[in-house]
Amino acid sequence: MYWLRRNIPGILMSFFIAVFASWLGSKYTIIGGSVFGIILGMLINNTIGKPAWSENGIKFTAKKILQGAIIVLGTGLSLTQVWKTGVESLSVMLVTLSFAFLSAYAFGKLMKIPFNLTSLIGVGTAICGGSAIAAISPILEAEETEVAYSISTIFFFNIIAVLLFPPLGHLLGFSDRAFGLWAGTAVNDTSSVVAAGYAFSDLAGSYATIVKLTRTTMIIPISIIFAVVMAAKKKNASQNGSTINYSFIRIFPWFIVGFLITSLLNTVGIFNNEMIAYLSSAGKFLIVMALTAVGLSADFGKMLKSGLKPLFLGLIVWFTVSVVSIGVQYLTGQI
Repeated sequence: MYWLRRNIPGILMSFFIAVFASWLGSKYTIIGGSVFGIILGMLINNTIGKPAWSENGIKFTAKKILQGAIIVLGTGLSLTQVWKTGVESLSVMLVTLSFAFLSAYAFGKLMKIPFNLTSLIGVGTAICGGSAIAAISPILEAEETEVAYSISTIFFFNIIAVLLFPPLGHLLGFSDRAFGLWAGTAVNDTSSVVAAGYAFSDLAGSYATIVKLTRTTMIIPISIIFAVVMAAKKKNASQNGSTINYSFIRIFPWFIVGFLITSLLNTVGIFNNEMIAYLSSAGKFLIVMALTAVGLSADFGKMLKSGLKPLFLGLIVWFTVSVVSIGVQYLTGQI
């Protein structure tokens, strides 16, 4: 009963705002419910403020429900289809992923942007926007302000990509498959990939979606890598006399294991199409709900202190990935 009294008010507050955000997202699909959720949460927190009784539940939603959402989203992923598409697009995917992180950390260091913010922008651009940021933020123990800023940055360049990529693809004479591979590897959020792909053609849209889902599986190894890095940092800190309580078991992203398990269950046919559709919708709503809670915890004042540098970093990484994706296709004869 104590847990309920402590957390339910904030969970319900996040839920009702997320319902409205999801409705807005269904009306304006180019933006999506997740972005509306984080924007509404930020506006509420930075104008009228959130009630004190909601704080515990909002923190729970932003962390635990977020991790649960990642697990649920695994039910919509078929590892068989991922393998088939992954083999076809592996060279483009690995090179763009590598260049995304190289450019993020090189320019992040040059511009003196904090490690967490650089990592969130890098992983959001490299893999799958808000979902990837949501996956590694608990591992990095990132502040809500860092999560909000990185998601806002990723969203900004998603909008540019949806508007710019289709006409540019036609101008460059891309085939449906070439454009689908470009959109699937260089546009961040899944909804934006779908929007850009189908704006070019139906065939490009379907291929871009599969490439994007394949790219999403990179959350698993990247999360484990970040867990190892953070564990090493904490271990070094503890050896140097810090009071940090180092534990790899505690920091390991077990929810990613859950994501892999639900993906495997879907692959072997445990879920029928109706269940997959329902669970996928539920997972997406939980993401909206969790990001609404992130917005309700974000402080505009702290974000402004970060300045425009993270936005410029997002531009550099996004441009790098977009150009490299085309370049690798040219070099491998896919364009």
